[in-house]
Amino acid sequence: MRLLRGARAQFIALFVVSVATVFPATALGAGGGLTPTATDNGTPATATTPTPASTECSPPGVVPVSCTPVAKARLVLGVAAPPETAPAPVKAGIAAANLIRTKPYIWGGGHARWWMPGYDCSGAVSFALHGAGLITVPMDSGEMMNWGVPGKGRWITVYANAGHAFAVIDGLRWDTVGDATGTGPRWHPDTVSTAGYVARHPAGY
Repeated sequence: MRLLRGARAQFIALFVVSVATVFPATALGAGGGLTPTATDNGTPATATTPTPASTECSPPGVVPVSCTPVAKARLVLGVAAPPETAPAPVKAGIAAANLIRTKPYIWGGGHARWWMPGYDCSGAVSFALHGAGLITVPMDSGEMMNWGVPGKGRWITVYANAGHAFAVIDGLRWDTVGDATGTGPRWHPDTVSTAGYVARHPAGY
């Protein structure tokens, strides 16, 4: 019985990985050209108002702005699986993150080139954003403080300060603080305090 359960768990994990990687893998090399353009760091995030100043939840021109909840990605055996309703770039970003979700933490990892033995915090976030076609070059956490537009995005939010960066992608936290399997890029279902971080997001997402 235990053997059957183990085989079933492995099958589910392989199925989820397969589904996640079906989404536009070509976006990993496509870039997208969204580069840091803002000079305003936006309103600093706090523990009680973690995602201020968002104006991107509803389509442009729709008044009043509506930030309705989106279908959250599922986490199965450490692999994130986005809902069918997620936009293609979000699916591609999640698929990219899944590719490095077991890598170790290495300071500077993900900055010299995209594929590396390990990743640091901003390198891991950059890898996911690049997979989504939202950036063409890696950013450090300081650059992420000025990236995109201020506040929370509907699907993707980057939280950054001078020393650390993490992202919330479709309701899951993408962070290098690690878990029971080790330190490095991992998905987390729980949230953390965003006090001291600036919240940024890609326009439209």
